[in-house]
Amino acid sequence: MMKRIRKAHVEDVETIYRLIKSASMSGAVLARPVAELYETVRDFHVYQDERAMVRGCCALHVTWSDLAELRSLVVDEAHRGQGVGTALVRACIEEARRLRVRRVFALTSSVGFFTNLGFVVIDKHELPHKVWADCTRCVKFPDCDETPVLYHVGRDKQE
Repeated sequence: MMKRIRKAHVEDVETIYRLIKSASMSGAVLARPVAELYETVRDFHVYQDERAMVRGCCALHVTWSDLAELRSLVVDEAHRGQGVGTALVRACIEEARRLRVRRVFALTSSVGFFTNLGFVVIDKHELPHKVWADCTRCVKFPDCDETPVLYHVGRDKQE
């Protein structure tokens, strides 16, 4: 599975945009303009199927010296339940480790998925205010139903 996870390329942006746009319709992730995706393409990892088609994505967005956000985790329906989301999250955590970012957070309605990967639920007030800047673009704002979860890089078995 890991060999099918790689850093995104510029030519992946249109597919990443379509994946995110589709998932944002249900409120699963925040919609992102295509221009923003080009600007942040280096944040993304993608999953390629056996035909080298991009079928999933996830971004690690550094927000502060010791904090990064895991965002835009999307796997197309045909590839869900096969460990793709887990592999994408793990790739982002490995990148955080390489960058020496100590904490990775996500805002999610799929708490169980993240806690199974070692994230813990936290109070939203533990995150800096700048983290919430994207919230005003969300269809759920101001009635957010997402839960913040946090992963402590370095407190796992791999260090």
